[in-house]
Amino acid sequence: MKISHGCWHPAADTIIDWAVEVVKTRTSDDELYAVTCSKPLNFRGDTLNNPTLSHSITSPANDILYLSSTHWKAQASTDVGPHFELFPDGPPERTSEVSVTKDDNSATFSVGNLSAELDTRPKSFNLDFYATDPTAGKKKLLTKLGWRSVGYVKQGTTAAHPKLNYTDPNRGTRYITYQLQLGVGEKLYGLGERFGPFVKNGQSIDMWNDDGGTGSELTYKNIPFFLSSKGYGVFIPSSSLISYEIQSERTTRVNILIPGEQLSMYLIHGPSPKAILEKYTTLTGRPALPPKWTFGLWLSTSFTTEYDATTVNQFLDGMKERDIPVSVFHYDCFWMKGFEWCDFEFDKDYFPDAASDLKALKERGLHICVWINPYIAQESSIFDEGASKGYFIKKADGSVWQYDYWQAGMGFVDFTNPEAWNWYQEKLGKLIDLGVDSFKTDFGERIPTGDAVYFDGSDPAKMHNYYPFLYNKATFEVIERKLGKNEAAVFARSATAGVQRFPVHWGGDPYSTFEAMAETLRGGLSLALSGFGYWAHDIGGFEGNPDPALYKRWIAFGLMSSHSRLHGSNSYRVPWIIDPTGEAEKVLAKFVKFKHTNMPYLFAQARIAHNKGIPMLRATFLEFPDDASSWTVDTQYFLGSEILVAPVFNGEGDVEYYIPETKGQWYGLFDGKLRTGGKFLKESHDFFSLPSLLKPSGAIVRGAVDDKVDYDWASHFTLLVNASASVDEKLIDIPNWEDCGGDNKVSLKLSISETELVAEVIHGTADDWSLSIVAVPNVGTVTIDGVVSYGLSKKGSEFVLPVTAGAKKVSVGLN
Repeated sequence: MKISHGCWHPAADTIIDWAVEVVKTRTSDDELYAVTCSKPLNFRGDTLNNPTLSHSITSPANDILYLSSTHWKAQASTDVGPHFELFPDGPPERTSEVSVTKDDNSATFSVGNLSAELDTRPKSFNLDFYATDPTAGKKKLLTKLGWRSVGYVKQGTTAAHPKLNYTDPNRGTRYITYQLQLGVGEKLYGLGERFGPFVKNGQSIDMWNDDGGTGSELTYKNIPFFLSSKGYGVFIPSSSLISYEIQSERTTRVNILIPGEQLSMYLIHGPSPKAILEKYTTLTGRPALPPKWTFGLWLSTSFTTEYDATTVNQFLDGMKERDIPVSVFHYDCFWMKGFEWCDFEFDKDYFPDAASDLKALKERGLHICVWINPYIAQESSIFDEGASKGYFIKKADGSVWQYDYWQAGMGFVDFTNPEAWNWYQEKLGKLIDLGVDSFKTDFGERIPTGDAVYFDGSDPAKMHNYYPFLYNKATFEVIERKLGKNEAAVFARSATAGVQRFPVHWGGDPYSTFEAMAETLRGGLSLALSGFGYWAHDIGGFEGNPDPALYKRWIAFGLMSSHSRLHGSNSYRVPWIIDPTGEAEKVLAKFVKFKHTNMPYLFAQARIAHNKGIPMLRATFLEFPDDASSWTVDTQYFLGSEILVAPVFNGEGDVEYYIPETKGQWYGLFDGKLRTGGKFLKESHDFFSLPSLLKPSGAIVRGAVDDKVDYDWASHFTLLVNASASVDEKLIDIPNWEDCGGDNKVSLKLSISETELVAEVIHGTADDWSLSIVAVPNVGTVTIDGVVSYGLSKKGSEFVLPVTAGAKKVSVGLN
């Protein structure tokens, strides 16, 4: 929302009390406190009719500053929740001391290499944020709040009181704004799942969860956090409707506006993008580790299609006949009877013996997911119970807040009521006892405001965006309690900051077009840069019927994502229905099996997301922040740290993508070709391929099984190494598939020089395994545990060396 008219004037019917002068400062060991007034103090009378803002600067952790600015401090808008759960795993150990100093002209708050410097001279206001490079000793300006950049905004207040001759102080709406300076060439990213341009500069963005599909400015997951190319991130710890004007109101600023009497922010210094995400996810929480079975293929009934138990079995039989492994079967909305969502009961007209159906699926080795939402229709068998016991959001008159847009007369579960929380979990728990492993936590965006009343007194305007946190937490918690740690997963659509703790998340409802496929990726990249570690999307798109070419291209994209689901709106998504030629089923089988063999690598990357908050879906600049071109590309990504992926967004197979500049060459995992970095490439790929490149000095572990995800990843594995660039030391972990949250089954250390490659098992014992080397012209002497071996051979573009069980150290000469 724009509040100004150009550089000099406020917008119509708007008054802005800017911070123009510091009138008071107070320092302590851990806080810098200051008060600013809104007109200069020329004489004592200027202390009258002069609104102030109170500012506090503290630090909750290393490399993080917290700034809070308050107008009226005794207002409900400041104190009433909900409030984000910050540092859910506890604050990190502080290694940097806080220093607060003050002199005649300034006051400075410092923590480690990060500092805030406040100009306290008369008739001036300036708050600069600096980072110091400890090696060079050079101070760098990150951003600042300068002239007319912090203010209290009043809109609709200028009309006089109808009976008295003065401006009515209760009229209109109040806000506080920060307007952070943007440097030359600075770019901003994140702010949740956004389907428009990847670089956020030039955009007006409002934090308001909405069910708008992927083809609009609306989004399901609004996250008030952005990441800057200058080495910092900004998190606004509020679920209010926050407005961002990013070079769209003032060309040198990002303007942040929040309703109410207080605005605060966390300034997080990296300096690298990965370091920013690590610190941000320490603050808001890191993703749980999803169960290994979630990484396989999810097959859905689709949404409004006709299906019953027979249909389900026909789909699964068809997939088995075509040698396409399926890990999860998902029942979408109509597993329950229409007009009765959610009663959490299988529709007996279509599933007369659901217990037997689910048992049969379990015997097939499948996991089971069912669709839910937090809305209870008035025809649901449990509506009266929820209404009578006060389990739904209410109106001001005490009645249930009901709505018709989705299921008729539905009420909204009030998760702020502990009894409602337990009641909802009890309903889900019975389904888990029946055999359900996961819930698709759909919706959570259409949450009422206005006269809505919550059990705990929460502000309904703030609860609108915050509701998905409670909804997903309640669902995730009961799964984890029933099935155990590292065995819980949801399939979630709506989110706010912190919901990344409860994976997995999918990208909502795209059309079945190539353009929607591209916007889906942009949404995923922005979400990943907002702290979300794992991500999926509807293969083939949701709305409409994908043609065979789109479906096959989206299969490659979908299986080269952390999580993969076949789902749509009104059409089945099994390949033989979409593509009668039979090619789609072959494409699907290939990419599913490719993903399965890469499970050792994928799950190791999943653990990085869990432990450090660095997502599996990575914008190119996360891996190559020093490459200027990598900050602009949005049609490609890294899957983990080692593999660059460029989906093909057309049926012809033409693709243009950027390879970062590096020493060495990039190796195509599907075509075996080598590419040189530092340029854009144009290529053509058939439906069985896409650019999927192992970076120079990159290494991935491939498993020996391709028909399932849950196998011993360390048994008979292949270590594939791109040896075209040197690396002093690279650690490669193979998780223990039986205890994914525990120690690694095997860990290796890899080093590559111009003349030698050394791979050493430093933890665990490796069964028979193979070393596969690519991107070198030839190899020389091979030794295994110091003994010369002659077992190396060449297969295609790879030099392959079988390694005997128990061997610890392999050395290969490079020519």
